[in-house]
Amino acid sequence: MTDRYAYPHRLLHWGVAVVLLFSLASGLTLGFLGFEGAMERLGRAGTDTLYTLHKTAGVAMLGLMTARLITRLIYVVPVHEPPLPPFQHLLSTAVHHLLYLALLAMPVIGWLATAAGGFPVQFFQFNLPGLIGENEALSQQLFVWHGWLGWVILGLVVLHICGALYHWLIRRDGVITRMSLF
Repeated sequence: MTDRYAYPHRLLHWGVAVVLLFSLASGLTLGFLGFEGAMERLGRAGTDTLYTLHKTAGVAMLGLMTARLITRLIYVVPVHEPPLPPFQHLLSTAVHHLLYLALLAMPVIGWLATAAGGFPVQFFQFNLPGLIGENEALSQQLFVWHGWLGWVILGLVVLHICGALYHWLIRRDGVITRMSLF
């Protein structure tokens, strides 16, 4: 099939999907519970672990999205066969570009918010450089943006999945096989 993405690009797509699922789930959990709520329900060790895993997922997302951007530049993006109608092409392109931008910006904002708050930026047990100094007001503002961007990403992911399901179940036009691993 000539209109499939290169295998490295497909592999990164699904890797991003798995990391994003965990990142959104842990981020929403922390967002809804807050620090005190997490401490009440999960205890100190559970709360620390959840924060560490959420930060780890963010750093992993930044790495995966950087690799994904590189593969997007290296490999030719296949042409849709048959071509998408103009509105679908515009919507698909907009959602994909916004997802790329948001999934690159989100971990950077989280990294900066964490560092500005005086918290460790972690990748598993490793502490990474904070990149900026402590600034509580900046940290609070960045965490607000981080939270809002999470909702934007969730909305974009829903649009992306709805589009995939539309092409797979309704149009049956083979678009879904472009990013299939097998």
